[in-house]
Amino acid sequence: MSDYYEQGDLAKFPEIGAHAPELARKFFDWYGATFADGALSAREKSLIALAVAHAVKCPYCIDAYTQDSLSKGYDMDQMTEAVHVAAAITGGAALVHGVQMRKHAEKVSM
Repeated sequence: MSDYYEQGDLAKFPEIGAHAPELARKFFDWYGATFADGALSAREKSLIALAVAHAVKCPYCIDAYTQDSLSKGYDMDQMTEAVHVAAAITGGAALVHGVQMRKHAEKVSM
């Protein structure tokens, strides 16, 4: 039985443009420009991407940016800390929505 997310599918990412090549070209141009050195270095952006990959739970992105972060000189301590930052933000975001739940519960209970 294969997994829903197959590791080999990551290499097929360029194929997303098969039926919309102009849109794919625009995406890949934008994507490349986004990860180029700018106010943040490409190295810094790689670690941010690794954290975001965990926040959005994309196994392909996790694989890609684990490899990219390692290739750019990050170590496991730095990468693990970045994942904890992502977890803290996503956990906090879930908890803060409890305010919405309490407001709604108060309204319904009236």
